[in-house]
Amino acid sequence: MKRDISIIDLPGEQKMIIACDSSGGIGPKSGDKVVVPGEVVGRLGVRVALMELLAVRATPLSVVNTLSVEYEPTGKKIIAGIKDELEQLNLDADKVLNGSTEENILTSETGVGITVVGVVSEEDLKLANSRAGDIIAAVGLPKVGEEVIADKDEIANLETMQQILTLDYIYDILPVGSKGVRYEAKLLAEMNSLNLNLINSDVDIDKSAGPATVLLATLPENRLEDLKQNISKPINLVGKLYSIS
Repeated sequence: MKRDISIIDLPGEQKMIIACDSSGGIGPKSGDKVVVPGEVVGRLGVRVALMELLAVRATPLSVVNTLSVEYEPTGKKIIAGIKDELEQLNLDADKVLNGSTEENILTSETGVGITVVGVVSEEDLKLANSRAGDIIAAVGLPKVGEEVIADKDEIANLETMQQILTLDYIYDILPVGSKGVRYEAKLLAEMNSLNLNLINSDVDIDKSAGPATVLLATLPENRLEDLKQNISKPINLVGKLYSIS
């Protein structure tokens, strides 16, 4: 089990962090199974990769979109959605965004790939900072397909991530995607060389969380109510970490 990021050593005690995401059959084309505007596809696609970087406290430097659609009109709208999401982080799309579209073959389904590259110092990198006795809270609810649009107030987003990053009692953050809460909670425990006790809640821990609609956060048990006060998203206790005997 490993996180959905690549970590590459750089000179000067820096780390390069690379994250990516892809989607297919979701968009405005005639063959798409889930029909949504191109702007939505772009926003959600880049959000996943950005949240993977932010979760380990990396700063995004470059965003690359590889779109299996024509630029006009579909690709242009997807790119507009990507730019909207980048603006939330005050990133200049003219400087950090690059990519390619399909101009040779007519496509009937939307296909999107997005890669984000960033850097973080070894000192600031946060991968495994949890301790025995910490709890795992799920911020947001698992949503996939059309639910992501219909239930947007119940999902984690970049604003949620930015809010969590300001809280000094949060140790590890892990976005949840298609593998579900159970898988990612086990990964959190494994990364910290701890065991996991899953706790029953209103969260379907085996359901796909689509485009990272859930963020797992570890924190001291006595700070759970503080988290609920600080974040205006559904928050559920889903696990507790304990020492391997």
